[in-house]
Amino acid sequence: MKSSVKNKKKVTPADKTEHKQASMPLGAINYSMIAFGVLVIAGSYAGMSLEKQVDGFFSLAIAPFTLVSAYVGIIFAVLYRRK
Repeated sequence: MKSSVKNKKKVTPADKTEHKQASMPLGAINYSMIAFGVLVIAGSYAGMSLEKQVDGFFSLAIAPFTLVSAYVGIIFAVLYRRK
């Protein structure tokens, strides 16, 4: 009896990686959340510069909360993964 040898092509690891498509790590929602956070940060700093007082209401009461929330929002936007 003859054993039939099938002509199978050996698959190398390089062949496996050629067929994978590179996907973007962040989606459109992530980029829009990051852009919104950057706009809030720029607006907060602009508001503080327009007030021109170190001990003003915006500089002491509003800007710290908006800046911290914007930075936290940007961190959340980078880590957010859609299921």
